[in-house]
Amino acid sequence: MKITSSKAAVADITGNLLETYRLYGAEVFVAELHKLVLKQKVRFPVLEHSAMMLYQAIPAKKLLPLTDKIISLHEIGSYVYAGIILQEHLDTDLKAAISKAMEYIIEGDEWYVCDIIGERVMGYALLTKPGLTIPLLKQMTTHESKWIVRCVGVATHYAVKKGLKKEYVETMFQILLSQAQATEFHTKTGIGWGAKTVAKFHPGIISKHKEQIAGTKQWFKTKVDIGLSRTGKYANRYNS
Repeated sequence: MKITSSKAAVADITGNLLETYRLYGAEVFVAELHKLVLKQKVRFPVLEHSAMMLYQAIPAKKLLPLTDKIISLHEIGSYVYAGIILQEHLDTDLKAAISKAMEYIIEGDEWYVCDIIGERVMGYALLTKPGLTIPLLKQMTTHESKWIVRCVGVATHYAVKKGLKKEYVETMFQILLSQAQATEFHTKTGIGWGAKTVAKFHPGIISKHKEQIAGTKQWFKTKVDIGLSRTGKYANRYNS
């Protein structure tokens, strides 16, 4: 199956789908979206472009129920659509957008659902609205779902690699440290991913917290070491 990488091609399809939505309603639209886009191999940036077209064309009150229907298809692309649509809702109601993202992540019950939506919603929120988002991420570390805890690390990874200000990186690393004794696999993977990215881009923060890091579980120290090895600075200093 050919991989579609053309935004122009998918934009044409999306335009036709929007006309289908106008004429025949949500059910027919979703069925056609499933067949023409979600069942095809389409690159994520192209799916994101299509999702933006939906956001711009369909009123929010109708778009969110439509997103529920797209999510119910359980295709990988469904989560890209949901992530971008909710990302665009962050400006109008950040808490509601993040809450809906959490709902989708829990329902999806897979690591890739967590990562696709977590980067695009929680990660983007952290990058662009850190003051509002950090308290919500801190609350998420105590959530009963492993996917929601994992998402804290996913969000940190995304925001740090995109240039989150150092003062907020410091705060997020402290939050990651609070989960450094975790034993659940997916939690460790997500939190470790965030910690590795902090180490890669901000080795000075790692040096500052070397005593705390030394008291964490080996998986956390290993992730930090990997990140430090990619900066060429401060490698293993907390163990020296």
